[in-house]
Order: sequence, then structure tokens, then C-alpha cells
Amino acid sequence: MLIYGLARLLLFVVLTLIIHGLALLISAPVPLVMSAMLALIVAFPLSMLVFSKLRMNATQAVSQWDAQRKAHKEWVRSELADR
Repeated sequence: MLIYGLARLLLFVVLTLIIHGLALLISAPVPLVMSAMLALIVAFPLSMLVFSKLRMNATQAVSQWDAQRKAHKEWVRSELADR
């Protein structure tokens, strides 16, 4: 899950730099915040396509963690019920 988050963050930073670099290249006075906002809008759907395998792995990891959490919660509940 951490790898997927870092990959998405890196994609966002790279897109921000590319968009801002293009704006500077054509001498358009675009603030860095606007470049970042556009990069955020573009990075979200692009990361779903580019990092689909990482997304699947992250979803599976969260699912396994949730199952372990539920099993532990049930174990604690059964231990407390025996008292």
C-alpha cells in the first residue's frame, strides 16, 4: 500500500513539474499552485490506469489486514465472553 501511495505521489510531482515547465517554456504566467491543481486532476485517473497492478496489490493488502483485524476482534470478544 505504501508503494502505491508513493508511486501516485511521484506521478503527481512529475506531472506538476512537466506542466509548470511547459508553462514557463511558452512564457505563460501560471502560478505553481495552478500547475499542481491541474496535475492533481490529471494524476488521479492516470494513476488508476498506469498503476493498476499496484492498486490491486494495495487493495488485497487492505483486505487481508481487515480480515485479520476482524478475526482478532472476534477472538477478543470470545475471550471476554468467557469471563
